[in-house]
Amino acid sequence: MNTVAAINPTGAEIHSPDTMPNSIEAEQQLLGAILSNNDVFDRADSLINADHFFDPVHAHIYEVASGRIKKNSIASPVTLTTFLKDDPGLNELGGANYLAKLAASAVAGFAVQDYAQLIYDLAIRRQLILLGKDIAERAQKMEIDQEPREQIVDAEQALYQLGEAGKTDSGFKSFLKAVTEAVDIANAAFQRDGGLAGISTGFIDLDKKLGGLHKSDLLILAGRPSMGKTSLATNIAYNVARSYKKGVMKDGTEGSVNGGVIGFFSLEMSAEQLAARILSEAAEIPSENIRRGDMTEKEFRRFVDAAKDLESCPLFIDDTPALPISQLAARARRLKRKHGLDVLIVDYLQLVRPASSKDSRVNEVSEITQGMKAIAKELNIPVIALSQLSRQVESRDDKRPQLSDLRESGSIEQDADVVMFVFREEYYKEREKPSDQDLENMAKWQSEMEHLHGRAELIIGKQRHGPIGTIELSFEGQFTRFGNIAKAWQNELER
Repeated sequence: MNTVAAINPTGAEIHSPDTMPNSIEAEQQLLGAILSNNDVFDRADSLINADHFFDPVHAHIYEVASGRIKKNSIASPVTLTTFLKDDPGLNELGGANYLAKLAASAVAGFAVQDYAQLIYDLAIRRQLILLGKDIAERAQKMEIDQEPREQIVDAEQALYQLGEAGKTDSGFKSFLKAVTEAVDIANAAFQRDGGLAGISTGFIDLDKKLGGLHKSDLLILAGRPSMGKTSLATNIAYNVARSYKKGVMKDGTEGSVNGGVIGFFSLEMSAEQLAARILSEAAEIPSENIRRGDMTEKEFRRFVDAAKDLESCPLFIDDTPALPISQLAARARRLKRKHGLDVLIVDYLQLVRPASSKDSRVNEVSEITQGMKAIAKELNIPVIALSQLSRQVESRDDKRPQLSDLRESGSIEQDADVVMFVFREEYYKEREKPSDQDLENMAKWQSEMEHLHGRAELIIGKQRHGPIGTIELSFEGQFTRFGNIAKAWQNELER
């Protein structure tokens, strides 16, 4: 690339060094168009800011012009001269004459957005070059606190942020634009089965309560051990991945019009164990039989057929134990970039490690939940994080969980958009079985067990954008499967 000659009223050429991609002419044309007609400023402001300019003088001119226009003041060669008269760089170029020359040489205002896009693209290229140099320099340094893996994560995050920068407008939106976007989100319900604005979980009553899984939401699914947290999470993952359908969205981009791509971080169970659970549900073969290999030939064929049907499901499992939150975020970004990502599930929150050790467990969990909320917003996806409950639940007569039962509940409750609790009273009632000699209590216990058998409750303890309440689900322990329960009035309608 040759050195670029810039406009100079004195007739001399201003040379920029041939070290970085740039276009002085595009910067001059853009500034000239803005100085001659302030109305075109918004077309450029949605794409670039002063930092995107290569020439520091041009960056200063744009910054001052931007400040005046945003205050509803005129930005012209005359008004800007007052603010820039002490700029040595501008004075070297000719001062007020250079500003006048910029405004006079502007070709057309309609091309402002094209010039802004070119300036933005060249700025990104320069940042890529600088990022590459920084990666190389850091890799050459042998420092104790700079592990290679951490450097890879930092570099990947910087690249992702660079790739995502400039994709959305910032600042104030007009009410018309905000309303239009709200209508578009609601109208997305017609693109999905079940009439939902979010992604369907496959559970009818839960979808009605939540409106589906919404982008940028952090959902906490909590419960005591053996309540079925992982089972419910795998059921949701299976339902979403199974109904995945790719197509063209209303805005013309390609994406999932139904279901979605699932990323599942299984920090407790291996990928094989998780897959066996999903296959148990799909093939309707008890999970313990699958583990022992205790299947008939017919069941094994059904098991293999279910595995073949699930081969094409966009469900990705990462079973790396004790992942730091920074690594988890980096792997989620990588998955979205390579295969797409619509829902992220983390099993479970307390097994994620903070990026650095803290003085207390509460602060560590706070960093983890804030990191997960940041992932949800950055990748614009719902994140479902499973969480353990404290033992204080067991000491109460009514063992239904509540928000205060969350371990380190302050940060979890604060950062979450939705908090749900899985509760199976059958589990506790089963442990209250009276002795066989106590016939009266045994009869009462059996009656209660019959009523509770195969039933579970999903308690929504917090929902930032909707109602709270309890949802009844069926639970088949042998298949580790939750399901919808038909209400009495629904049965009446079917008759």
